[in-house]
Amino acid sequence: MPRKTKQPIDRSSLLQSCGGTLAQITAKTNFLTKLATIVRQTCPDIPVDAYQIANFNQGAIIIEVKSSVWSQRLQFERMNITQALTEISHGEFTKIEIKVNPYGAKKTPSEQPQQHRYHKISKAAAAHIEEVAQSAPTSLQEKLRRLAKLAR
Repeated sequence: MPRKTKQPIDRSSLLQSCGGTLAQITAKTNFLTKLATIVRQTCPDIPVDAYQIANFNQGAIIIEVKSSVWSQRLQFERMNITQALTEISHGEFTKIEIKVNPYGAKKTPSEQPQQHRYHKISKAAAAHIEEVAQSAPTSLQEKLRRLAKLAR
């Protein structure tokens, strides 16, 4: 029996052809990406991590910024962003809301500096450190002895 050759189906056309929840999420994500590029092109001097396009609803785009400084900077460019937005959305979105999200500036747990972890050392290592401390200068002796106490 000869093998049938099939053309692969483009998954993006599959997502756009159906009208389910996944298609709506994909369309919204694509539109938010376009909006982010509009803001990036209008204000190239603003760092990308200083703002994010949060949502859009009822003719308004909501932009969240990390601090009031970036909010003020976007306020200066509001008209330029609105004009570009109106062209892209064919007049559907004509309003921009800029909101300061104070929690956006906080560091995530992976970005926070790690706290010092105190590990115990072996008694043999502590004995060697004590021997070194005897011939060390006085300021270093205190530190080495505190280090040797970790074995206890």
